[in-house]
Amino acid sequence: MTERGAAQGRHVPVMRDRVVESLAPALAAPGAVHVDATLGMGGHAEGVLERLPQVVVVGIDRDREALALAGERLSRFGRRFIPVHAVYDEIDDVVADLHARGELGKDAVDGILFDLGVSSLQLDETDRGFAYRVDAPLDMRMDQSDGPTAADVLNTYDADDLARVLRDYGEERFARKIAAAVVRRREQEPFTTSGPLVELLRRVIPTASQRQSGHPAKRTFQALRIEVNDELAVWRRAVENGIDVLAVGGRMAVLSYHSLEDRITKRAFVAGATSSTPPGLPVELPEHAPYLTLVTRGAEEPTEAEVAENPRAASARYRVAERTRETAARGAGSSRPHRQTTSPTRPAPTRHPKGPHR
Repeated sequence: MTERGAAQGRHVPVMRDRVVESLAPALAAPGAVHVDATLGMGGHAEGVLERLPQVVVVGIDRDREALALAGERLSRFGRRFIPVHAVYDEIDDVVADLHARGELGKDAVDGILFDLGVSSLQLDETDRGFAYRVDAPLDMRMDQSDGPTAADVLNTYDADDLARVLRDYGEERFARKIAAAVVRRREQEPFTTSGPLVELLRRVIPTASQRQSGHPAKRTFQALRIEVNDELAVWRRAVENGIDVLAVGGRMAVLSYHSLEDRITKRAFVAGATSSTPPGLPVELPEHAPYLTLVTRGAEEPTEAEVAENPRAASARYRVAERTRETAARGAGSSRPHRQTTSPTRPAPTRHPKGPHR
C-alpha cells in the first residue's frame, strides 16, 4: 500500500478552479455550508476552504483511508471542516444529523459537490484492485470494510448476470463472450487477482476492437467497480437527496466521468428546470414551476491544458444547477425522519445491500 500522508502531492483535483468559481455565488454569505459529498483526498474541499473563508465544509466519504488523509490535509481549518463516514446518497441524513447535534446551524446547505467515480487514492493504491495495469487483489470496494468484492462477483454470478453487468455498466460489446469465458476459467481456478482477468480479456476481445477502443480491460473493470459499489443506484438516490437538502439559492455541482453517470445527472437537472404544468392548463401554478435553473449550458469539459497536466481529467463532464424554490418534499423548517450518520470515530452507518439482484 502507498504510504499515507502528503495528500497534496498525490492528488490533482479535476477542474478545481472552475468548481470553486461556480459554487462561490451560493457560498458568499457568512455561515454558508458546503457539502463535499465525495471528499476523496480533500483537494476540492481545500479549494473552497482556502478561497471562501466564511464557509463551513462537510466532507463525506465511504472510504476510511480517504477520510484519514483528507483529515490530515484539512486539519489546519479546525472546526470549519467536518468529516463524516457515510455513502454519498446519505447526504440528507448527514445534514439532518449534524443539524440535530448542533454542529450545523441550519438543516439546508448552500453548496454541494459530487465528484463521482474512482478516486486518485483508490487508483494509486495497488492493493485496492481498481487499476488494471498491475496484478493486484480483485477488491474494488470503496469501503473495504463492507460488502462483496470484484472477485466475489466474478466467482459467484452466473453467466447471464455477469453479461448484464458488463453490458449495462461497462457498455461492453462482447459481454456475453467475456461472461462465458469467465465462468469456464473459474471452474478451473477462482479469480483472486486482476492479472488472470486481464489476460482472459486480451484473449477474448478481438484484436481489432482492442486497437480501436484502447485497453481491453477498461470497460470490464469499470463495470465491476460500479457493480461492487452499487454506484448507479446510489447516484440516482444521491442526486435527488442532494437537491432535496439544497437551500433556495444553493448550487449543486457534479463531475462525472462516464456517460451513465452524466445521463442520470442531466435527467435530474433538466426535470427540475422544467415546468410540470399539465398540457392545456392556462396558468402555471406555483407548485408546477421549475425548482432548478441550469447554471452550465450542457456539460462543460476540462481545458486541453488541464488534461495535459492531469490526464485523469480527460473524460470529466461538469454540470451545475441552482435551487430556485422550495418543493413539497422539503419546506422551510420541515422535520423529516432520518437514520443516524456518523463521523469516522463513531459506529458506521447502515449500508445498502449489494449483489446480482437488487
